[in-house]
Amino acid sequence: MLELLFVAALVGYFLTRRKKRKVSLDDEYRELVESSERTKKSAEEIRSFLLRVIADERNDVESFNESQLAEAKRIIDKTGPGAFFWMTHIAAQLAFVSASQINEIPTNVAVALNGSATAEEVVKIVVQV
Repeated sequence: MLELLFVAALVGYFLTRRKKRKVSLDDEYRELVESSERTKKSAEEIRSFLLRVIADERNDVESFNESQLAEAKRIIDKTGPGAFFWMTHIAAQLAFVSASQINEIPTNVAVALNGSATAEEVVKIVVQV
């Protein structure tokens, strides 16, 4: 009698358990492509923001104005802490490029720009999307 009860419980278990959803390669590939596109879009937004800040600085627009802060908040809210890190990383790269130039150390940025550049051109080289 116990054996019958055990077999019935075992059959019931197999019939009622949830089947695990198998993730196909197509689903994984689609997720990878979507993730890559989101990252690229975020990178383009950050680069555009950086170029706007440079343009505002050149045109004597007030720094830290409401529109700049709102745009920065929107980007960080949308992309998360990665955006903040990436912006900081870009600033660090630009500082290294500046220090190298002051110390007359050749860099790949200087080579790519043939020795003369604007801030916008440097950003486009350093922040490649």
